[in-house]
Amino acid sequence: MSKIALFGATGTIGSRILDEALRRGHQVTAVVRDPAKLAKSDPKLTVVTGDVLDPESVAEVAEGQDVVVSAVGGGDGPGHIATIRPAAEALVDGVRTRGAHAPRLISVGGAGSLRKPDGTQVWDAEGLPVPLLQIMHAHGDALDFYRSVSDVRWTNLSPAASIEPGERTGTYRIAAEDLIVAEDGSSRISAEDYAVALLDEIEQPRHVGERFTVGY
Repeated sequence: MSKIALFGATGTIGSRILDEALRRGHQVTAVVRDPAKLAKSDPKLTVVTGDVLDPESVAEVAEGQDVVVSAVGGGDGPGHIATIRPAAEALVDGVRTRGAHAPRLISVGGAGSLRKPDGTQVWDAEGLPVPLLQIMHAHGDALDFYRSVSDVRWTNLSPAASIEPGERTGTYRIAAEDLIVAEDGSSRISAEDYAVALLDEIEQPRHVGERFTVGY
């Protein structure tokens, strides 16, 4: 079983990642700003205070871990701009300090930069509201940064175009740069199955130094 440090454990996606990791018997350290907001008790769970935007805090949390997972968000568009790439930079800087013993780094990404069947990117669609575009480009900027990093074992996992709470089926499809679209034209994944895919990647690494995406 792996030792996993999880930033963003109280969010919609992060809470599903936490549940899936504990379900599989991993040891999880949930890193939160306010431990009182994480009302979960499990023998395999430790809750600590930390800041994903502070490299020193990340470095402290990363010590002794096998994997650091970031499921942080920024709320609205400006919040994502202020959080997502800065968090990526702090995570890499913090993990990097562990040198040869550095854990893997896996981050929740976005779907905006994925290619649609017509060859355009998701964020190229007409009529998208500015806040949504800001969120998409914040994740795209973070991905650009990760792709410049060669000394940290990073992975960025993009969801389908739609991700929301739903059913855990344990099934999904994988692609690299192409948006996964179902026969009915939809592109979606439940937050529960997204968590399944992320934990599968932890247990069987296949995308180190890469972005990949999951969908139905």
